Amino acid sequence: MNKILLLFFAVMLIFSCTPQESPDTFTDSRDGHVYKTVTIGEQVWMAENLAYLPAVSHPADESYEVYCYYVYGYDGTDIATATAKATQNYKTYGVLYNWPAAMTACPEGWHLPSDAEWTQLEEYLIANGYNYDGTTTDNKIAISMASATGWNSSTNNGAIGNYNNTDYNKYRNKSSFSALPGGYRDGDGTFNGVGRYGFWWSSTEYGTLNAWLRRLTYSTSFVPRSHDSKEDGFSVRCVRD
Repeated sequence: MNKILLLFFAVMLIFSCTPQESPDTFTDSRDGHVYKTVTIGEQVWMAENLAYLPAVSHPADESYEVYCYYVYGYDGTDIATATAKATQNYKTYGVLYNWPAAMTACPEGWHLPSDAEWTQLEEYLIANGYNYDGTTTDNKIAISMASATGWNSSTNNGAIGNYNNTDYNKYRNKSSFSALPGGYRDGDGTFNGVGRYGFWWSSTEYGTLNAWLRRLTYSTSFVPRSHDSKEDGFSVRCVRD
């Protein structure tokens, strides 16, 4: 066997023994968490909420400047990440971040999407037939962005939670974005909205104390753009650099 063949087989052996990441997943080197990813238009998004949890904040704690990390329903008073990570809400919905924490939470090679990047995602979905009625104008894309299960029920036309109309089934999570109703941590220190709402930060400020975000609601067919206090705890989806 000549030297070239020996070199070839040596390289192949090394390659076969090295764990290879799926093209549709990303492994966060900080904690080993594996995320599904999805390409939508020219963007690559995480198809799951970020679950990076370097510390746990009590729900009564809040700040416009200090990083706060919340797990829905968890009211531990110390950095008990092992306990928080054992909860079903953490496993299903990931972490709720205040805005300062959200700004630095994404791993290397990824970032918190700007308001413009959220708009880019929405415009692509609208223009490419992801509205619940197949039209390509107006914002009716919520059902195509939302996970097919896990939402409260609703009878409203085109709503994420309208499971009665089988015509909507072909649009359920059509984008594979898989948004879940992970609720939020409110300014009064309470958790609300699991099953009904999902909120996701953008990196774009609205004044000094607020930032832009996106929201999905079980009873509506559109994705609202709004802003809220940087102290609140919302979910994070990272987009690739």
